[in-house]
Amino acid sequence: MNAAALVEDWERAGSYLDTPEGRVFVRDVPAGAAGDAPPLLVLHGFPTCSFDFRLVLDDLAAARRVVLFDQLGFGLSDKPDRRYGIHLQADTAEHVARALGLDTVDLLTHDMGDSVGGELLARDLEGRLPFAVRRRVVTNGSIYLDLAHLTDGQQLLLALPDEAAELVQEAGYVTSLANTLATPDAAPEGELAAQWELLRRNGGQRLLARTIRYLEDRRAEERRYTGAIEHHPSPLGVVWGVDDPIAVVAMARRLEERVTDLQPDLLEGVGHYPMVEAPGRFAAAVLAHLRDR
Repeated sequence: MNAAALVEDWERAGSYLDTPEGRVFVRDVPAGAAGDAPPLLVLHGFPTCSFDFRLVLDDLAAARRVVLFDQLGFGLSDKPDRRYGIHLQADTAEHVARALGLDTVDLLTHDMGDSVGGELLARDLEGRLPFAVRRRVVTNGSIYLDLAHLTDGQQLLLALPDEAAELVQEAGYVTSLANTLATPDAAPEGELAAQWELLRRNGGQRLLARTIRYLEDRRAEERRYTGAIEHHPSPLGVVWGVDDPIAVVAMARRLEERVTDLQPDLLEGVGHYPMVEAPGRFAAAVLAHLRDR
């Protein structure tokens, strides 16, 4: 199936939700079989979108409802020309949860989603999150920014002014994503080209210097986000691609040092997108961490 058809199928299976800041694309997937676990709320990373989890969705939803959505500025959601940051994206997650009646969730986060999840956990610790988090799993993301190996492209985007500009073309974008995988051919055919189709929807390729501003928020409030990840009372699981060149495995090991009884699942031969590169191993590890013990 070509990239455009993959995106069309994904969009057809979802719906759109109006929020105060714009229209958000949502996939609300019912459980395949009865189960007593709360819904799983999934937060994607930069610069991609909820499509990242396409290959693991059936496994994740086998016995629980799964809710995924594209953050504003990403994927199929609206992409207003504005500054994007962690607080905005956490607000969007709250709007989605409220609109879908989520009062308790398990949380699965990746990349930028780890930081957005950290903000949600910080709000919960302050007593102002409108839903409860029962369990959570973090995956490859810059939890400790001092350990991150940002790419030349990421550093260039951070150095650019906010003005919308045609910053990338398909070949360069697909190559940049492939370079974060353990091997360049680790993604299925059409997967990375579909990510280009999703990026350029509503002109998103012109906003990369804005959507990456979440890293500035990380630097400014690192202890808020990372501290909440470390100290929130809900049980924490870690599933990490060992060969990630950006969110290096040293981050998972530092988190292990700081969280009592944490036992990360370190996936050998897997890079920054474990849900794409090793979907079966990834889904099994995530579900094991979310299972009541």
